[in-house]
Amino acid sequence: PNLLPASICQMPIHCSLKSYATWVWESFRSLYLFSTAAQQRSTGDDCGPEDPQHPLGEPTLKHKATKLEEQVRDLTKAVADSENVRRRTQKFVEDAKLFGIQSFCRDLVEVADILEKTTKNVEEEAEPSNPNSTLKKICEGLSLIEAKLQSVFSKHGLQKMNPIGGKCDPYDHEIICHVPSDGMQPGTVALVTQVGYKLHGRTIRHAHVGVAVESQERL
Repeated sequence: PNLLPASICQMPIHCSLKSYATWVWESFRSLYLFSTAAQQRSTGDDCGPEDPQHPLGEPTLKHKATKLEEQVRDLTKAVADSENVRRRTQKFVEDAKLFGIQSFCRDLVEVADILEKTTKNVEEEAEPSNPNSTLKKICEGLSLIEAKLQSVFSKHGLQKMNPIGGKCDPYDHEIICHVPSDGMQPGTVALVTQVGYKLHGRTIRHAHVGVAVESQERL
């Protein structure tokens, strides 16, 4: 039969490093007591561990236990530090995957701006009375391209911001002018001269807005 203490024989499986360190400390203490008792049985020595004349007395055990506790604390701190480093590294990798195309997106949204302006200009020049005109067909084609481009943007986490009527947010909007409120709530966005864009919730281009303010004229 196994004469070793049960705490030594039952090593934890798939446990954390902290649990493993605790198990090492408990096993060391149990093994130390076990070896002391075995030595006493083999020599016939009846003196207890508390006897100061005993070579493996209580002071020695306390000293070794204190050192082991310090090592367990150091190991626990090292495990915590390693876990923090692992989490930061994982966050860095995830951000790199999500925002690695950020610079490319900044350039691409400028192309979207040109396409949007061109579509509006062609639509204004097209004759509403003649649906078969060349400009009308060009306008329809440009509109399809613009819709497809915005669909691709959304697929990759790139969202357009057109905040008319919403509250001005300094993290998302850049104020370029103030306009009379004209019935709008002061502080809301009344004009957008350039739409903004977010990539996975992170603003990569601020929207250029005009904010409604109260008129200075008093009746």
